[in-house]
Amino acid sequence: MKFKIFTLFVFLFSLYGNAQDTKTISGVIVDPTDMPLPGAEVKVIGKNIFSITDFDGNFTLENVEEGDVFRVTFLGFKPQEITISTEDTYNVTLEEDAGQLEEVVIVGYGTQKKRDLTGSIATIEAEEIEKTPTSNVMQSLQGKVSGVQIVNSGSPGDSPTVRIRGLGTFGDATNVLYVVDGALYDNIDFLNTKDIKSVNVLKDASSSAIYGVRAANGVVIIETKSGRKNQKIQFEYDGYTGIQRAQNVVKLANTEQFYTMAQESGSQADINFIENAIQRYGRSRINPNVPAVNTDWYKEILREGLIQNHSISASGGGEKASYAVGANYTDQEGVLDMKNNYERFNIRSKIDVDVTDRLKAGVNSIFSNATKFTPENGAWFRAYFAVPVMPVIDELNTEAGPIPYSNAQLLGYRGTQNPFQDMSYNENRQKIRKLLTTMYLQYDIIEDKLDFKTTYSHDYSSLENRDVNLPYTLGNNFERRSSIRRENNNFSNQFWDNVLTYDDSFGDHDLTVMLGASYRDEASNTFSATGFDISGIDLETSWYLDFADRDSFSNNVNERGVRFYGVSYFGRVAYDYKDKYLLYATLRADGSSKFTLDPWGYFPSVGLGWVISDEEFLADNEFLDFLKLRASWGKLGNDNVAASAGSNTINVITTPIGDNPRTGLTSTSVFSNNTWEVIEEKNFGLNLQTFDNRLSIDADYYIRDTHDAILPVYIPIVNRSVDRNSGVIRNEGLELSANWSHQVSDDFSYRIGANFTTLKNEAIEIEDEAGYIDSGSAEFRQRTTLGGPLLGFYGYERIGVYQNQQQIDNDPIALENDLEPGDLIYRDQNGDGVIDDSDRVILGSFLPEYTFGGSVGVNYKAFEFSMDVYAQTGNKILNRKRGEIIFTQDTNMDADLAINRWHGEGTSNSYPSSAGLRKAWNQRLSDFWVEDGDFFRIQNVQVAYNIEAEGLPQTRIYFTAEKPVSIFDYNGFNPEVSNGVDRQTYPVPAIYTLGVNLKF
Repeated sequence: MKFKIFTLFVFLFSLYGNAQDTKTISGVIVDPTDMPLPGAEVKVIGKNIFSITDFDGNFTLENVEEGDVFRVTFLGFKPQEITISTEDTYNVTLEEDAGQLEEVVIVGYGTQKKRDLTGSIATIEAEEIEKTPTSNVMQSLQGKVSGVQIVNSGSPGDSPTVRIRGLGTFGDATNVLYVVDGALYDNIDFLNTKDIKSVNVLKDASSSAIYGVRAANGVVIIETKSGRKNQKIQFEYDGYTGIQRAQNVVKLANTEQFYTMAQESGSQADINFIENAIQRYGRSRINPNVPAVNTDWYKEILREGLIQNHSISASGGGEKASYAVGANYTDQEGVLDMKNNYERFNIRSKIDVDVTDRLKAGVNSIFSNATKFTPENGAWFRAYFAVPVMPVIDELNTEAGPIPYSNAQLLGYRGTQNPFQDMSYNENRQKIRKLLTTMYLQYDIIEDKLDFKTTYSHDYSSLENRDVNLPYTLGNNFERRSSIRRENNNFSNQFWDNVLTYDDSFGDHDLTVMLGASYRDEASNTFSATGFDISGIDLETSWYLDFADRDSFSNNVNERGVRFYGVSYFGRVAYDYKDKYLLYATLRADGSSKFTLDPWGYFPSVGLGWVISDEEFLADNEFLDFLKLRASWGKLGNDNVAASAGSNTINVITTPIGDNPRTGLTSTSVFSNNTWEVIEEKNFGLNLQTFDNRLSIDADYYIRDTHDAILPVYIPIVNRSVDRNSGVIRNEGLELSANWSHQVSDDFSYRIGANFTTLKNEAIEIEDEAGYIDSGSAEFRQRTTLGGPLLGFYGYERIGVYQNQQQIDNDPIALENDLEPGDLIYRDQNGDGVIDDSDRVILGSFLPEYTFGGSVGVNYKAFEFSMDVYAQTGNKILNRKRGEIIFTQDTNMDADLAINRWHGEGTSNSYPSSAGLRKAWNQRLSDFWVEDGDFFRIQNVQVAYNIEAEGLPQTRIYFTAEKPVSIFDYNGFNPEVSNGVDRQTYPVPAIYTLGVNLKF
């Protein structure tokens, strides 16, 4: 009994002793300027004891012992470890991580330290994105990321074209994948720039491979702003308003120039039409040979458009949860003078909760409600061709109504030409509603080592189109009946991801292993109907199908639905040894219902990295702060293409047999049994930091091959094109970016940055008997040839203009084709003395060979100044609106043609004469119609002033000029043409805004 009592006494004493050894400590975490850091993580190493600093940077740790070590981490600062001593209070100052090498970068289904990346990933922070006044986030990336081409659209609400490392296929198969807080989207037109924290662009196959079939054209990962735990609620308002103005407006030939060209053309009819205009509208007082009317049609259809954006948000958090909520309103008028605008209202919420110490949950939701009135783009085309000798309104045209617009037919011309009936009597409205929800549960199976995360996301969108054509007359028996077209589109895309991640460090080894599975279900339904002769057309309440003539619905009602499924399994290993030797490997197996021949694809990738600057032989160097070499290889599948499909084409024909007509059927069968497009990419890169981390340089060289590219192959026997695996397209290039930043003093800092990209796009295999693949129309041919670019412009090469009759007489080709001085001279490529189809060559590509982006920023006390520039060269544009003179020879043209035309020996050696423009010889597709698309632009200029005063909210007032100056030679509104064919391109306007940001 005595022994038991003694044992119990010793046990209780030991407990008492242990209890005496534990204690509670507290402290504050600050930055080098003594500003508190809310949201910093303070964790005791090896124990389940941690804290998050509150709004004032305070923390508390309970049940700690002397000798324990706690680690403090905060994004953008170097981690710090502190050993607990006899003290109970610890004030910790974190050092800024100048090189940002410890910065955590979001990658597929996880994160990595920036220094550990082996692939090509570019990061753009929120302040860079917010500088651009736009309704679409991706427009703000133009010129900021090497290897990424952004082709803007000036039409309100339209998304830009985004290409990462060139183009390897056709159509929708080129779409980039967007990942927003873990959810996958094809389009991010619902996002507000103020809601974004950062954008990461995954450019190479190794970085993108974890997303499999959706990542073939690159991945853009977007993280939205969140609240922080233990953070007091913070409100923020940001708003700007301004105007948009079309720049570089094309000069059209005026009445004097138009009259001169008509005289020189040799067309008596055109001369008579101008005389008719004189009779109808009177003579000019300056030149009595021309009409008094001198209409600049582009000036007439353009206007200044207003733009405004207002955002308000609230964020914060407690010990167990964080939140961020907000609302946004944006409104943008188009520069086309009609009902052409985009209006969007967004509500978002993001909530993360620690349900238990090991279980976390979160919900991220966005509701977007937008209305877009799309422009009648045909107005640009009509305005280009409209003759200047008629006015917008013709009071003499009494048969026109409701508005007496002029009609060129009344002067003798073939077309009505006036663009205003398109703008006044059409209204095209889209209602775009999106509900986007992502939910997740994450459970720490083994704390800080093994966790499981399941995520479900649902993108439900509806698009309602209502196109109304109002009735009108233009005189000369030209009358249009009313019509309405309704189209409802519903999209439901669901994704369910399950990911198991193991993360551990032991000795000099860091290891992360991830295994996952993903399921997707994508469905869409489209219903459309068209009716004519609407009763009560003057009332918008009658703009429904019920008010149209019911008999007119016949053969005008359509419905179709599409549904695809996909199942994927994937895994990743990320390993580093001594933070110097890096390995990153992934494998993904994708199953897609689109491919009936081979539904499964397997896509591996591997990346290696070597941090040379950490080697002992560079330990004493004073130049290199950081140097890493990278190399990666990977394969990606692409199923963002049309599903394998066949068609039995049956035609009913009637043909005479003997003396009697006989009716019968002809049948052909064309089947596309496609398999995966496979992108194989090699990437070699380096990351360098020097001069005390002030200068950073990133470089990448890549070779990106699209195997089994699905291209449209023309089948002569059925006179149609069928999408088939038809070749290998290579994109190859070099990407460089350099940034210098220097904090000169507490009051003054500056930064300079530049990026440069090269691109060579070519077909290295063509799997077609013809040896090439034709696209475009017969008159404006594009061709993909072995060794040539994808969709290259295909035509004749000019070498001059015939100047005199002697030159004609000395040239058999000119004599053979009845040519005259003022006609173009084409190069006889094969030297056979004949100009025919065999002399056509590739004239260039719409993809730029070189792009350049630059930026400069200066901060002085409360003032901020920044400027971005962008340039590209080596791309071509088919000026099709000019080339369509082959269809409409009695119309106007641009002033450049009128001024630079050949009108006598020595006047021009590149432009044909007025008469020559009407000849089929000169109208052939040649480099006369295919122009250089080179341009330089001041992309963005912003000046801001910050106000911090007691009793006032933190205030920032800013002025922004977006795209204020563009310099180029192309004869169009702008050289940004997505597919390189300019028929009726909406101008990209300059935007001037004044805004304010308030935080309180």
